Amino acid sequence: MTTKSYACEGSQTPLWGMTIGEVLQRTAGRHPENEALVVKHQSVRYTYREFQEIVRRAARGLMELGVEKGDRVAIWATNYAEWVITQFATAYVGAILVNINPAYRVYELEYALKQSETQTLLLIKGFRDSDYVSMLYDVCPEARRARPGELKSEKLPYLRNLIFIGEEEKPAGMLGWADLMAMGDEVSDEALDERAASLGFDDPINIQYTSGTTGFPKGALLTHHNIVNNALFIGRSMNVTARDRICIPVPFYHCFGMVLGNMVCVVNGATMVIPAEYFDPLATLETVHQERCTALYGVPTMFIAELEHPEFERFDLRCLRTGIMAGSPCPIELMKKVVERMHCREMTIAYGLTEASPVITQTRAEDPIEWRVTTVGRPLPYTEVKIIDPQTGQIVPRGVQGELCTRGYLVMKGYYNNPEATRAAIDEDGWLHTGDLATMDERGYIKITGRVKDMIIRGGENIYPREVEEFLYTHPKISQVHVIGVPDAKYGEEVMAWIQLKPGEEATAEEIREFCRGKIARYKIPKYIKFVDAFPMTVTGKIQKFKMREMAVKELGLEEAARTETA
Repeated sequence: MTTKSYACEGSQTPLWGMTIGEVLQRTAGRHPENEALVVKHQSVRYTYREFQEIVRRAARGLMELGVEKGDRVAIWATNYAEWVITQFATAYVGAILVNINPAYRVYELEYALKQSETQTLLLIKGFRDSDYVSMLYDVCPEARRARPGELKSEKLPYLRNLIFIGEEEKPAGMLGWADLMAMGDEVSDEALDERAASLGFDDPINIQYTSGTTGFPKGALLTHHNIVNNALFIGRSMNVTARDRICIPVPFYHCFGMVLGNMVCVVNGATMVIPAEYFDPLATLETVHQERCTALYGVPTMFIAELEHPEFERFDLRCLRTGIMAGSPCPIELMKKVVERMHCREMTIAYGLTEASPVITQTRAEDPIEWRVTTVGRPLPYTEVKIIDPQTGQIVPRGVQGELCTRGYLVMKGYYNNPEATRAAIDEDGWLHTGDLATMDERGYIKITGRVKDMIIRGGENIYPREVEEFLYTHPKISQVHVIGVPDAKYGEEVMAWIQLKPGEEATAEEIREFCRGKIARYKIPKYIKFVDAFPMTVTGKIQKFKMREMAVKELGLEEAARTETA
């Protein structure tokens, strides 16, 4: 009989039926003097006892602000201590944390706040060349004149509270972080405990924005149960204990930082070590060296930047043991260098997507290196995976390519306020269709072979062509536009836009890019722009993006990058 491409891992560890607040309370009780959070760029250092105290104070502040169970609290910030505190404080009171990408511009910010029906927004001053405060005022001019807590916005009818994170003077219309903490003194611990006791582990706790190929970003609604148990088994794959110190240079707004990083640490009593506000290879190396980190996270491009840094040899990295490389395929030579030169002999590879909380499969610390670079591991415990024929829905034999589907505790509740998209992603039997093509070998190990969707992965960032296309369609000179990914030696893929202008119009590539700047995230702006009179398509009028890609590779001289991609 042919073995079908289906797998489900067992475990001696049962699923945890706990809320995030209960997990923190458990860990703080067991490891009160363990360091919980170290943020180098802020000179912050909390033990688990101190961390729980400050989280509870922030949670009481949210209650005093009027935040109820199920309310949406968004955070727009880079890797600050306040981000982590907010992550756990919102969970304590049953609010739904809405993660806003630090790279978002005005167009994306407005959409996310409106679609999530956010009532409270925490934000920092800005990120690189982005002035968050000015951008918020662009979307919500009423904030300049409103009294804190009394905001009424025409574009954002749900938004009431703005909280500024930073040492600078708080902008007009906003409370400061210190104000929120002071408000926490007005609510009793008994009131917080009563709120926490009313929560269930199946309650939604987080909205993470992801995109599809057929529209605007969708908010994946995740529960305590999703996040806690995914973190539990990610940590088990790495053999994480309370003695570990995990260096987290990946962003918190993404599941990589928030779940694989912060939550894995709190589940196990390990230390969250934050090297910088955003990724910096030198700061990361210095932090691993100074803080004696035992684990390091990153996408392949981050590890390359660290290994190739001119000061690499100055640092003693022998403290490292494990970590996670994820976000895009890992070249075998890179993994060998990470194991040998960075001493990460138990480095693991993880695969998943936001809708799965996010990890579906992961290599184990004890796996041979060959398995860790040629596969994305096997399913986490209690996670079902099957590979199906995308046309028939039937499970294919082992070794045959098909679409990867998953089912279990890790699957999101659905897309927030988007039942149609939810039905398209999760079938009536509870299977989440990932849109990724994969094969499963006889051992149950998975290899990702392609994408059913047209998603572009640039340096670990997921870019969805339709979202970029929808934005470019707002340019007054553009008639038609189709966006594809083309190979890139450094980032894996780069964005390319094929544009057909309206009759009589003229434009340059730089003009199109200038139109994008400040309105969509920098990494989404097309590196390559091609003006055309027509697009390759089938006789029925369907655009053939694979032909566009083939033509682009040839015209742009990207054959070498394409060979590396498929090697």
